[in-house]
Amino acid sequence: MPPPANPQQYRVQAIRLYKELHRLGREYPDEAYGFNARIRRAFERNRSLTEEEDIKKALAMAEYIRDETLALYSLKKFRHLRRTYHADDAPR
Repeated sequence: MPPPANPQQYRVQAIRLYKELHRLGREYPDEAYGFNARIRRAFERNRSLTEEEDIKKALAMAEYIRDETLALYSLKKFRHLRRTYHADDAPR
């Protein structure tokens, strides 16, 4: 994704990432972890960033969290399917 040209585009990108992470949080495997509350606190903590480099780092971290959460969901689905279809096999 090309870098945004002005601060308003950083704001739009941050809101888009927040919404996407919030939607992903609905399916988070461990409800006690409080995924959505942690995401909200992280975004609130970074709300006052003004330096472009700091904003880029925060957005990169949000994208990393999104990617890792998606990987976690894929792993969860894979393990479920493996247990379902290979219930008789020994664990690996």
